[in-house]
Amino acid sequence: MVVEGFLEGEEASFFAVCDGETAVPLVGAQDHKRAYDGDEGPNTGGMGAYSPAPVFTAEVQRKTMERIVLPTLRGMAAEGCPFRGVLFAGLMVDSHGDPSLIEFNIRFGDPECQVLMARLESDLLELLEAAAAGDLAALAPLRWSDESALVVVVAADGYPGAYAKGSPLGDLAAAERSAAGVKIFHAGTAQDAQGRVVSNGGRVLGVTSRAATVAEARTRAYQAVDTLAWKDGFVRRDIAWRALERDA
Repeated sequence: MVVEGFLEGEEASFFAVCDGETAVPLVGAQDHKRAYDGDEGPNTGGMGAYSPAPVFTAEVQRKTMERIVLPTLRGMAAEGCPFRGVLFAGLMVDSHGDPSLIEFNIRFGDPECQVLMARLESDLLELLEAAAAGDLAALAPLRWSDESALVVVVAADGYPGAYAKGSPLGDLAAAERSAAGVKIFHAGTAQDAQGRVVSNGGRVLGVTSRAATVAEARTRAYQAVDTLAWKDGFVRRDIAWRALERDA
């Protein structure tokens, strides 16, 4: 028999880059797992994300580092298995701002990574090299944009169930130019015999934008999605609804 505590609150994603002894915190993000608006439908790998996440305050980050990340690093080192790499903590944050660990992954999240990279202004390679070499303690503090970043995942019709491949995606460059601060990341794409970019997976594109507010970042991302107008795919239209409800 396994008895588990019931966790209530909001999920958030937090990442730290580790070198075995030192952990450098990144910023928090919040993603949307369900396929359809209103958090309806089956779970997916993630239909969108945004950062910063209002639920993940500086105080929540402090608690996460002190109670979860650093004790984990110390425990692994004590067992002779120091961890170097990206530690991804999936969290539940309750109404008191206390984080509980749901799971660990040892990778960047998808689609959270897209919004982290959109906000990171420091050199990513320098950060990763310092982690590999065990030199994170000597690294200068990371620089982050104060702007918000948001990514909308463009998925193939039928995802996360059966879906077709090989559908031409249209003019990606025009979609990127449709609004300021837009960057389209490829996920499930390929190039066909005619040189066209076509769908080749369930989650096909990550349409990412950065702006002064999460509302403006969302407007820009959906403008790019609508410019692309891919007929064989779908998106959620309510990415960042929690943040926007807080603002309202």
